[in-house]
Order: sequence, then structure tokens, then C-alpha cells
Amino acid sequence: MKKRTMIVTLLLIALTLASCAPGPNELANTPDEEGDIAGFWQGLWHGLISPITFVISLFSDNVHLYEVYNNGGWYNFGFVLGASATLGGSGGGAASRRRRD
Repeated sequence: MKKRTMIVTLLLIALTLASCAPGPNELANTPDEEGDIAGFWQGLWHGLISPITFVISLFSDNVHLYEVYNNGGWYNFGFVLGASATLGGSGGGAASRRRRD
């Protein structure tokens, strides 16, 4: 009985997390007003400046955290890489563990 409860709980958690996933970006691979499509390097830059951009976006309707006119996976990869570099990533936890030992 315990195993069945665990499986049902894990299934419910997985379904809940999947329901929070965003839908497809309809503007991906389409150029913006200037004819540009954001790629890996712009995603990396947007990820690096994401904390600053987030604060500004709270007070301005003209600034957004994420460029919707992007080329898809490579922009997303650059954004996540830049954001993890700015926000600490997972390496900080490993470094702090060594210092405590």
C-alpha cells in the first residue's frame, strides 16, 4: 500500500509541474520591427542582465525580461546560461560546502 501511495503522489506532482509549463512561443523565429531575431549571444546577454532587467520591468511597461522574437532553443540556452552565471548557478553551493569542512 505504501508503494502505491508513493507512485500516486509522484504522478500527481509530475502532472502538477507539467501543467505549469508555458505554451509554445508563437513569435519564435519571426523578426521584430527592425528585422532582428535574437540568438544565443543576445540570450546570454539578456540572462546576464536579467536581475537588473527584472527590477526595471516592475516599473516600466517598455522593458521586458525575455525577448519573444528569438530563434528558440539557442536563445533559451544562452538566457539560462547567462542567468545562472549572474545568479550564482550550482557551483556556489559546492564551493561553500568545501569551506565548511
